[in-house]
This record gives sequence, C-alpha cells and structure tokens, in this order.
Amino acid sequence: MIVTPLDSATLDSKDQYVFYHKMVDFVLKELIVNIQKQNLCSNQELTIFKQYTDLLLYSIEAMRIKYMYDEEDNMKIDLTESGFPNYLEFRYLFNDLELRNEYLNKLEDVEDLKNEFLDDLLKNRKTISKRKLFQASSIVYYNSVKQEYIFNRFVQGKIIEAPENSPASLLTSWSFYDVSDNRPYVCFMYFDYEGKKNKDYKTELYKTLKESADRSMSLDTMAYTIDRKSVDIHPKYLKRIDLGPMHNVFAKDENKITHAILEGIGKKEIPLESYAISFKTAEVFSNDTFTEGGFFSKQTLQKWNEVELRKFVFAPHRIIQLLHNKVPDTLRELAKEPIQTSDLKIDF
Repeated sequence: MIVTPLDSATLDSKDQYVFYHKMVDFVLKELIVNIQKQNLCSNQELTIFKQYTDLLLYSIEAMRIKYMYDEEDNMKIDLTESGFPNYLEFRYLFNDLELRNEYLNKLEDVEDLKNEFLDDLLKNRKTISKRKLFQASSIVYYNSVKQEYIFNRFVQGKIIEAPENSPASLLTSWSFYDVSDNRPYVCFMYFDYEGKKNKDYKTELYKTLKESADRSMSLDTMAYTIDRKSVDIHPKYLKRIDLGPMHNVFAKDENKITHAILEGIGKKEIPLESYAISFKTAEVFSNDTFTEGGFFSKQTLQKWNEVELRKFVFAPHRIIQLLHNKVPDTLRELAKEPIQTSDLKIDF
C-alpha cells in the first residue's frame, strides 16, 4: 500500500512513481475528453491544448524513468495549490539532457549490463541490485528522452489562421509553467496584423510573448502589455487556461477540495486513487480602440472589457457527492455543477 504522509510531498518509491504517473496520465486524458463534451474550448483550442498536455505527460514520464531506481534523489510534488511536479523538476530534466553525451560516457556499456542481468537472473538466481536497475533506467533515460519535448517554463505555439467566425484573423498560443504556483497555463490570442506583408512580425511577437506573458498575471494587464509592445499587431481576444490544482493523495495545500479528499481517503470513505482537478478560464475581449502618443508616434490600442473568470471542477461521481457534503459553499463558486469524469482504478 502507498502511504503519503500529509507533511511530505516527495515520491520516494517505485510504487509511488508508477501510481503518480498513472494518475496524472488518466486525469489529463479525462479532462480533455470532458472539456470537449462541455464545449469549454473550440475544436482548434482543444487540439492545441492537447499538444501542451502531451508535452506535460511526456515530461512526467521522463521523471518516472529518471527517478525510478535512484536512491539518492526523489521527485518532488509541489507543496502549493498544484499537485504537479515542482517547476525545478522540469528544469533538472532540461539541464540533464543538455549534458546527455557526458552522462552516457560515464554509464556502463549496455551489453555488459545485459550480461550482468542474465548472470544474476539465470546463473546466480538472485534479484537484480538497485544499482544495476538505476544504471539501466539511466541508459533508457539518456538514450530515449528528447530535450525538445520537455515542458519548459515557456513553450511557444505557432501562428495559424483563426477558424471561421473567430474574433480576429490569426491565432497563436503559448504555455508557461508559473514558478510561483507550479501549475501549467495555456494561453490563446486571436489577433489581426496590419503591418507590411513581408515584415517578420512573428519574431517580434514571439519575443513580446516570452518577455511579457510568461507568468500568471491579470489577463487585461497581459493583453494591454502585448498590445502596447506590438505596433502592427492588434489583439482582439485572449483566453487563458489555468490547469489545476490537481487534488489527490499526493497534494498538500490549504485548498478545501484537497482537504475533503484527503479526509475521505484517511477515513476510508473513498479509495486511495480518488481525485478531482480544478480548471479555470479567464477571457478578455477588445470592444473598441483608442489612440495614444504624439503626432509622430501615434499608436492605436485596444479598449478591453472586464475579464471574465470561470471556475470548474472535474471529478468522478463519488467524489462529487463527497464534495457536495463536505464543501458545498466552494461548489457554489463554480461556473456550473462539478463535471463528472470516470473513476480511476489502480491495482495495488
């Protein structure tokens, strides 16, 4: 049985790594299915959102391989309202893979390690030592994990034509992992471009987004900053998804939903693999424009409506019942009733 004390947020066993990865993988896939059912994103936005969650899952799988048999270091789940790995874990992955060749040269030869495995299992009839297992997992890690697929602090999406009936003609997206709350965010911006056709506005826009839209902030502030820095680019609609926190046995925070689930698990009212995930959207539209600056430096900027904030919770039926009993006031703050997802079942 997996035991995760409330005062610990460190995964320190093979079982915990397997359990945690299965849970995150299952929860994010359930989330995508139900976002589509509830029409919380357009089809294009959902496709892009899935691409970012794929990077997130790829990175967490890489962490599982990296730490599975490591007796010195353990993977850390964030202590704040997150439930996702601490941001530094992603940074460690990225840094590791920059030194891939240096690490591979220090590891034992693959064929020699295979022969040692066979000798231990067939000739000596003994279990393989953790040291050798760690060597094997390290070889897999450094040979198979690609640095370009790691979820970095800022991930830029492409600029594409916006779907028909969109607020503007072009669409871009980006994602960031906020270092203050250790949660992934996904942003969409619908905009018009009114500059010269042969001008490289994409490089300018990417630079602006990376410098000004790579952290959690008020969405209208983000919109105004992007608009002000890009003379020929006119944002018309911004949407941001805040993914999390993920409420489960590994979480440790002051969130009422997390506490209700932990209390239910502690009293054996619900199974160990019980979960819920919070999902928040923020949207802001431009409703008009105004001109700023002097005669020789005029710039047309957008006037923004108030930011529309919506909170959602996704959870299996049994957990929704529990939350209605334990934290009804919290559920009243949601944009709609908790959205039902499938039960996660893990054999121990």
